[in-house]
Amino acid sequence: MVKPLPRLRLQGFNNLTKSLSFNIYDICYAASEDQRQRYIEYIDEVYNAERLTQILTEVANIIGANILNVARQDYDPQGASVTILISEEPVIDKKAAGRELISDAVVAHLDKSHITVHTYPETHPHNGIATFRADIDVATCGVISPLKALNYLIESFDSDIVVTDYRVRGFTRDIKGKKHYIDHKINSIQDFLTKDIKAHYEMMDVNVYQENLFHTKMHVKEFDLDTYLFEGKAKSLSFKERQRIEAQVRREIEELYHGRNLAD
Repeated sequence: MVKPLPRLRLQGFNNLTKSLSFNIYDICYAASEDQRQRYIEYIDEVYNAERLTQILTEVANIIGANILNVARQDYDPQGASVTILISEEPVIDKKAAGRELISDAVVAHLDKSHITVHTYPETHPHNGIATFRADIDVATCGVISPLKALNYLIESFDSDIVVTDYRVRGFTRDIKGKKHYIDHKINSIQDFLTKDIKAHYEMMDVNVYQENLFHTKMHVKEFDLDTYLFEGKAKSLSFKERQRIEAQVRREIEELYHGRNLAD
């Protein structure tokens, strides 16, 4: 839960922009070209535009935002994108009888608040590694906070690696004209994670407090080869084959977690 600072009496609207961004990775080993193709098809089905829309709609519900417009697209040969424009309060036409929700024509005026997701399934052409990446952004303007949806998003994708950035940008003014650059307490993104998620992942922070910029990287603690094999079990492999595949998967995790290639 976001801990607010002592309640601010503001001059007009809260102009602070709070942005939560994820890179989420799922790693798999698919032995053959056919298996790698089926993995891509599986990911495209499980995380198609309709499913992603359901996830982002729940995010909007969790943070208490109102959905103004949804744009979604499945891509050929693979991948999907969803963008949802949101507002802190319902958008109404004050001139209309019964104060009806205003049409999508006003969406462009509210694009400072949005939720987006893009997926990137891909496979290594030679060594059997298959990777699913999802990029997620939740940006809000006002008092609603994207941090409320942090745990739900991590659990929705059940990922091996999660790289998260949170930043508060801009400023808002109180009634005395003083500028405020943040309206809640935060030391680390980890402060907002559940005990179960903390127990499941190893985590590292890089925070720049004076810039209201917070960065947390996570990777799963336990390694079970069976969870990484697509259409296969470790017991069906020879000891040497298990060693080879485990080394490849571990290397992929290390490279993605640290954001650089390891020396051969």
